[in-house]
Amino acid sequence: MTGDTIGRRADVRASTESRSRAARLTLGFGSSLAVAAVATIAFGSPPLVYQYVPLALSVLVLGLPHGAVDHLVLPRARDNPVTPRSLASIGVLYLLFGSAYALVWVLAPVAAFVLFLLVTLVHWGQGDVYVLLEFLGADHLETRASRLLALLVRGGLPMLVPLVAFPAQYAFVAETIVGLFDPGAATALEPLFEPPVRAAVAVGFGSLIALLLALGVRRTSPGERRPWLVDAAETIGLVGFFATVPPILAIGLYFCFWHSLRHVLRTMLVDPVASAALERGATRTAFRCFARDATPLTVAALGVLVGIWFAVPRTPATVPDVLAVYLVAIAVLTLPHVVVVALLDREAGIWSP
Repeated sequence: MTGDTIGRRADVRASTESRSRAARLTLGFGSSLAVAAVATIAFGSPPLVYQYVPLALSVLVLGLPHGAVDHLVLPRARDNPVTPRSLASIGVLYLLFGSAYALVWVLAPVAAFVLFLLVTLVHWGQGDVYVLLEFLGADHLETRASRLLALLVRGGLPMLVPLVAFPAQYAFVAETIVGLFDPGAATALEPLFEPPVRAAVAVGFGSLIALLLALGVRRTSPGERRPWLVDAAETIGLVGFFATVPPILAIGLYFCFWHSLRHVLRTMLVDPVASAALERGATRTAFRCFARDATPLTVAALGVLVGIWFAVPRTPATVPDVLAVYLVAIAVLTLPHVVVVALLDREAGIWSP
C-alpha cells in the first residue's frame, strides 16, 4: 500500500502536488538538524542558557501552536462542518484529560514525568509514521507490526538516544521538572541514568533500529527503495543528531522544526484553503491560514501555562525552572492532543493496512 492510497476521507482534498510540497518542506527543514549537529561538532556546545532558546521560541513558533487547531482538524478530515457540538467535544476532551494529568503532576510528579516521556515517545512516533506513509509512500511499512516498530523507533530516538549519550543533562532536566512539585523526589529516577541501564537501553534500542532497517530493505526491490532510503537516512541522521547535540538544544530544534512542522503540514492538507495554497506553491498563504486558525487556542494554551506557573508549589526562579513550567504545560496539553491525532490516524487508515 502506498502513501497515495492510505487516505480514506482524511486528506481527500489534498492533491499529489500539495503532498509533494509538504514532503519537500519536511525534508528541507529537517536538514536544519544536520546543520546543528555539524555546528556542535565543529564549535562545541553553546552555554546552557542559549540551549534553551529554540524551546523558548516554540511557545509561539510552531511548537505550542501545532496542536492549536485540534478543534478543526477532525471535522475537516471527516469532511464535516465545524459545529458547536464538535467544538464542545474537543473542549471536554482537553478539560478531562488535561485536568486529570495536571493532578498527577501535583500528586505524583515522578510518575507524571515518566508518563510524559512515554506519551511523547508515542506521539512523536505516530507523527513520523504518518509522514513516512502519506508524504513518502513508504511501501516497506506494509503491515501494522512494521508501523508499530517504526513508531517505537522514531518516537524513541528523541527520548532514548539522549539518555544514553547525555545522562547528566537528562538527569538535570528530570530533576528540574520534578523539583517544581517535590524537591528531591527525582532521586527515584537515578537508576535510569546508571551505566548498566543505559547500556541495556543502547543494546535493546539499537537492536530495534537494526531490525526496522533490515526488514525495510528486505521488503523492497532495488529499483523501488527511495522511500526506504529516505527513512533509513532520517533514522540514522536522527541517531547522530541526538547523540551529538545536547538534549535541551536538540529537543527544542526537533520539537519546532521536525515534529511540529510535520503536524502543521498535516493539518494544512485537510484544510481546503491551505491545501489549495500548497498546491499552487503559495506556502506563505498556507502558513497564514494555519496561524489564523491556531491563534485563539494558542492564546488559551498560554493561559494554561500561566495557571501552572501559579499552581506549582515552588516559584520558578531560573531559566531552567521557567522552561520546566513550560514543559509541564506541554505535557498537560499533549495527552488530549495524542487522542486527537490517534483519531486522525484512524480516519487516514494508518493502522489498518
